[in-house]
Amino acid sequence: MVFGALAIDAGLSAVEAMGFSAAIYAGASQLVILQLVALGTPLWSILVAVVALNFRHVLYSASLGRKLGRFTAGEKAMAFYLLVDPTFAAAEERAAHRPLTKRFYFAYAVTLYADWLAATYAGIVFGKLIGDQRAIGLDVLLPVYFLALTLGFRRRSGFLAVFATAALASVAVYLTLGSPWHVTLGGLAGILAAVVRAPAERTAP
Repeated sequence: MVFGALAIDAGLSAVEAMGFSAAIYAGASQLVILQLVALGTPLWSILVAVVALNFRHVLYSASLGRKLGRFTAGEKAMAFYLLVDPTFAAAEERAAHRPLTKRFYFAYAVTLYADWLAATYAGIVFGKLIGDQRAIGLDVLLPVYFLALTLGFRRRSGFLAVFATAALASVAVYLTLGSPWHVTLGGLAGILAAVVRAPAERTAP
């Protein structure tokens, strides 16, 4: 809804805003692109920012791809197109306890996609009623959303060490290189921490 409202405010038509959500389907990237375009940022710089911000999806697909054994090549391609943060979290949680079926994955993923488009349209229609978004805290929606997803894995072994490593690295990169590199490099730092812990956990009595 926030994206739909901001897109109209930035001068996009309703069709363009809906097409934006349908084709890109990545909330953080959509908001970043709007901000960068408004600043007159060169196209190459926008592309680099989007790749850096969404590089985590390469990691998502690498992890989830091993669990899609029942999917054909075409189904995997569609599954990865629909792969966003909550879908990844739900699929990983499902795969930890039982086989990840096509019915579960696509029912979840397609429902989210439809909801995303519906929310974009709601933002387009009713966004003008919001007024000052910061006054009601809409500017912190994305950080809270990602934190909630992350804490869903808090019961896994080594969570605190990996979480702390990724958080500290992300803050350090944000203060030095700036956004959006803190997303990718912070995530890679967390992965490195998990890799370092893995041999120790396998050899522990």
